[in-house]
Amino acid sequence: MLGAPCSALSAFLLLAAPPPVRHDVVVDGHHLAVWEKKPAQPRAAIVLIHGRTWSSLPNFDLQVQGERRSFMDALAEAGIDVFAVDLRGYGATPRDGSGWLTPDRAIADVHGVVAWIQQRIVPPARLPIYLFGLSRGAMVAAMAAQQRPEAIAGVVLLAFGFDPDQQIPTSEPPGRPPRLRNSADAAASDFITRDAYTGATVNAFVGAALAADPILVDWHSEHQFNAFRPAQLQAPVLLVHGDRDPQVPLAAETKLFTRFGTPDKAWVVLPGADHAAHLEKSQSELIRTIVWFIRRHEV
Repeated sequence: MLGAPCSALSAFLLLAAPPPVRHDVVVDGHHLAVWEKKPAQPRAAIVLIHGRTWSSLPNFDLQVQGERRSFMDALAEAGIDVFAVDLRGYGATPRDGSGWLTPDRAIADVHGVVAWIQQRIVPPARLPIYLFGLSRGAMVAAMAAQQRPEAIAGVVLLAFGFDPDQQIPTSEPPGRPPRLRNSADAAASDFITRDAYTGATVNAFVGAALAADPILVDWHSEHQFNAFRPAQLQAPVLLVHGDRDPQVPLAAETKLFTRFGTPDKAWVVLPGADHAAHLEKSQSELIRTIVWFIRRHEV
């Protein structure tokens, strides 16, 4: 009899979660894959923006046998309508004719996705829309929020290792994109602190990431990120990072937080977590933090 509850739990965890709904969102003539998981009665909506190397589904809907690691599932269970965009060249979104991705193009595509969501959520069910950015996606989210704070209710920046006092050098006009292959070592590299994650999570992520993104996306004109000005960020902001994330220097985070222009801001450090905090054992604490941020002004 003592083994029955464990067996029942194991059976529950082995059940496959429903896949996300795929939407085809056209922005400036290009088709973007946007994935959605929606609760029965959402209280807010959030757009997830992945990082430099891996697309939305490995990052945000990772299915691990015997574990619950899907970031999208956890947010949906908290009452949030979750959208995750594959930027150009990532996951199910093809590259455009240039073969390259630029910061300005990525930011414009996020604006287009937000506008599409706004058109779908009609009164009286108008929901507040938040942005969530991971690593380089945090820079994209921050700049989108800087440009159009009126379009969103707030922005969550995870693993945002940007030093506002450093400038990215202007790059030469590109030739042909190199289209380098991704690797298993690259897929596993964000899992740094051994006791912060499980082996099953890393194995599942490596497999899903290489299947979704076998070829690296090619960026150019990254100096466009220099247009970010923390003082011009007027949307509410939640800054989050793992205390063991080597890509997020504490000095840089301090500059960012103190310089954000909005008075509605919070900074949370996740103990024991590193760059993949959204997939590690810290995930539940991260979810609680995001839910608090979204609901903090509810009556």
